[in-house]
Amino acid sequence: MSEIIETTQKKKVLSCIQPSGMLTLGNYLGALKNWVAMQDEFDCTFAVADLHAITVRQEPAKLRAQIYSTYALLLALGIDPEKHTLFIQSHVPEHANLSWLLSCNTQFGEMSRMTQFKDKSAKHANNVNVGLFSYPVLMAADILLYKPDLVPVGADQKQHLEIARDIAIRFNNLYGDVFTIPDAYIPKTGARVMSLQDPTKKMSKSDDNLNSWVAILDSKDDIIRKFKRAVTDSEACVRFGAEKPGISNLMTIYSAITEKSIADIEKEFEGKGYGDFKLAVGESVADALAPIKTAYDEIIKDKKALEVLYKQGAQKAEYVARKTYFKAMKKVGFVL
Repeated sequence: MSEIIETTQKKKVLSCIQPSGMLTLGNYLGALKNWVAMQDEFDCTFAVADLHAITVRQEPAKLRAQIYSTYALLLALGIDPEKHTLFIQSHVPEHANLSWLLSCNTQFGEMSRMTQFKDKSAKHANNVNVGLFSYPVLMAADILLYKPDLVPVGADQKQHLEIARDIAIRFNNLYGDVFTIPDAYIPKTGARVMSLQDPTKKMSKSDDNLNSWVAILDSKDDIIRKFKRAVTDSEACVRFGAEKPGISNLMTIYSAITEKSIADIEKEFEGKGYGDFKLAVGESVADALAPIKTAYDEIIKDKKALEVLYKQGAQKAEYVARKTYFKAMKKVGFVL
């Protein structure tokens, strides 16, 4: 009697991040920390989404540096390019090519309803370009090229995944089975980190107030200083609640970093003032981010080694992307 060995194929996950400035503590706790953890469970494809960055005007030298920096930071965080695929979006031309194909199968009304277009148009009124309007189609191409089963999304990205699913379903119905319809992946852990100066807003690297956000690569002194200046309230009681957005935000951060429960944090700082708590949060964040900064400082020094890795990543990505793209082209009727 022969032995039957069952093999289970890992589900595919795709995650992309823009190189638009220094990544923050919010990016780390909300997404990037989970990217690292996902590598054991899933077959992962990670991309630096540099094409998306130019919907806003960029200074060329600064953009180039940010692309390098973001790629190096993903390596420093622990993304393994040997076991998974890590690449720069613009190095795989199928992204832009498939975007045109999908644009011709996307309705103007669908793009008009995208909330981020309205928000970004208001912020960049002097540059409301066609790319800003249609970039959700490029995002759909990013996703659909790699046929992922799951796409990690935050609350502000759900609409983009929904439109990608709608476009894929429409294309498949018109031309036959080409694209996998991806589902949203909600990580088991992940914190929504708010601004340190206005806890009603999400922490963002685009905030003009530098004290409102912590960069992953900030120095220990800067991190502790920013937390000491964090907005709280006058009650001086470490207690979680909707009426205490500032202190609740700090508790969320401390919980995500230390893995202590909110109840345990309240007990730990019972009878203590906000000064003690802010210092504890700042030090725990600085200690957690320090190894990442150390690794990053080494990686970014060696541009040749980085070049080898991102070229290898592009080759791996394009091998998959090209098959999907040419299948779509053939289904539409192009001569290949």
